[in-house]
Amino acid sequence: MDISTAVRTCFSKYATFSGRARRAEFWWFALFNFAGNIVLNIVDGIIFGFGHGMMGGGGQPLSGLFSLAILLPSLAVAARRLHDTGRSGWWLLLILIPIVGFLVLIWWYATEGDKGPNEYGPDPMAGGEATESSVPRVPRR
Repeated sequence: MDISTAVRTCFSKYATFSGRARRAEFWWFALFNFAGNIVLNIVDGIIFGFGHGMMGGGGQPLSGLFSLAILLPSLAVAARRLHDTGRSGWWLLLILIPIVGFLVLIWWYATEGDKGPNEYGPDPMAGGEATESSVPRVPRR
């Protein structure tokens, strides 16, 4: 899966919180979000000035609108990524725990998904693009 396929998939499933998402889909969309915000922050700075927020001289309307537009697809792909590892999307609320919650979520996003179907749907790697990994799978307890 490449970045354009991942972004198209995430926007086509704009607010779909059911199903599963591959690691590649999640991480390519995260990279798209990060790069889009960087570029739009620079554009906002050039157009509206490099201030310190709205009160400091410069605003960030373009990056703010971009962030608002990608909020639901970002939450949806994160929930689907958790589903791929056999966890409920409600685990996203861990982000409310400073530092530890973020680190736990990053760990889960990076782990390999369940092989075969699980309670959230069929294996997204079962299609034609699946390749066998040379990294041994570590069973969860």
